[in-house]
Amino acid sequence: MIAVVGSLNLDLVVPVPQHPVPGETVLGGGIAQHPGGKGANQAVAAARLGGSVAFVGRVGEDDAAGVMLGAVREEGVDTTHITRTPDTATGRALIAVDPAGENTIIVSPGANGRLGAADCEAAADVLRKAAVTVLQQEVPDEANHAAARLVGGIVLYNPAPAVAGAVPPPHVDVLVPNRTELAALTGTPVPETIDEVVAAARKLTGAGAVIVTLGGDGVLLLEGTSHLHVPAFSVRPVDTTAAGDSFCGALAVALAEGRTLEQSARWACAAAAISTTRAGAQPSLARRDEVEAFLAGRG
Repeated sequence: MIAVVGSLNLDLVVPVPQHPVPGETVLGGGIAQHPGGKGANQAVAAARLGGSVAFVGRVGEDDAAGVMLGAVREEGVDTTHITRTPDTATGRALIAVDPAGENTIIVSPGANGRLGAADCEAAADVLRKAAVTVLQQEVPDEANHAAARLVGGIVLYNPAPAVAGAVPPPHVDVLVPNRTELAALTGTPVPETIDEVVAAARKLTGAGAVIVTLGGDGVLLLEGTSHLHVPAFSVRPVDTTAAGDSFCGALAVALAEGRTLEQSARWACAAAAISTTRAGAQPSLARRDEVEAFLAGRG
């Protein structure tokens, strides 16, 4: 079983001809509304890939709460430990996507910001039984730290979005930042080359293994004194919004099934690649048969 402690956001997505610079207004296309949030995306990604998933999180007391609960329940995610929060809005994300599929995102946390240690303690049985527990940074440090202390299996921590002053939870087994998040964690410039990524990642301490996601350049695995570059699969991207979440959900499933870190990373790269070929966050997430067919077609 996989546990996800994290966020649920209703995504409002607008296509733009280019991302605005400060002080600039651009005219976008038609707005679309999708269920999202890093935690919910990762939970749905894992469920679609065959994982048994339980969620610990919060929604508000508004119409968006019903949309979000319905969306994750429809995918088979256990919502027993998702709490409705009175007098609070459900989280929202405002997303702009350019013609190359690159996005900028503004998140209004809403009820996600109220998730705390008590929520994790109430779900202690789930966290202790989970083979993998997935954490990310759209909820308070308090919740992540409490969850990490309670888990009985692998702790997978995705430090996204990069938050100044955020303190990684204890006992992280697999840390999954992207380039920007790696720079924020290490206080170094955003690394461009593989050698720069390796050098920056070597500065991290406290995690059993580090997997740096590099977008179109694939991922870099660091474990002990060794490192390995896993290239990305070549696809034509439409929207990269949920690629990182797809990767983390798929990685959790593969690790829960007992695959090696390298096998898990390659499988997760395939799931992430598929997600970039479709619009939206949760609507883009791949199913298991799609990943298996995708990999079979590439030998």
